[in-house]
Amino acid sequence: MEDADNIFKIDPGNIKPVQGRVLISEPFTNDYYFKRSVVLLIEHSDEGTFGWIINKPLKLKLEDVSKEFSTFDTGIYLGGPVKTENMYFIHRLGNRIKGSVEIKEGIYWGGDVEQVKEMIDRHEISTSDIRFFIGYSGWIPKQLENELENNAWVVSTINSSEIMKADIETLWDRLVTRLGDKYKLWTTFPTNPSVN
Repeated sequence: MEDADNIFKIDPGNIKPVQGRVLISEPFTNDYYFKRSVVLLIEHSDEGTFGWIINKPLKLKLEDVSKEFSTFDTGIYLGGPVKTENMYFIHRLGNRIKGSVEIKEGIYWGGDVEQVKEMIDRHEISTSDIRFFIGYSGWIPKQLENELENNAWVVSTINSSEIMKADIETLWDRLVTRLGDKYKLWTTFPTNPSVN
């Protein structure tokens, strides 16, 4: 049997943290924001890193967060601990939203929010086309590299279609299982070990 140190040691492989990839938290992270989280990387450079946690839905609706939006039956997600007074969005609408930036094939972030409001009013956006976040996840230069060295995260790939799926709450388990046999054990650890 593999010794305990190796079970928790993350093999970095050749997958580097770049735009469009995800960070998967190790199973014992007990941080409110990052516990069993999947962070979509939007930018990673010498100046730092930022992204959004994509698997933490909040019990809020868009109109609860901003009265400027019409009723739109979509959830809001906890993007991270930075700038939680701000709302951000990713979408599949491409150049239909002026100023949007492609993260990976078919997935974009940001753009003209007034245009988004108008498109919602005209029912030109479906809930599967766009996802809103409160706050973002950010790292200063070299901080993420240090966390990776300390086995806090696994860097992995994700399909564009998975990012916008409705069953996003099971995403951490699915992505961990996909990492291979060594990591499958992670999904069996209790979410709250103190109650076992």
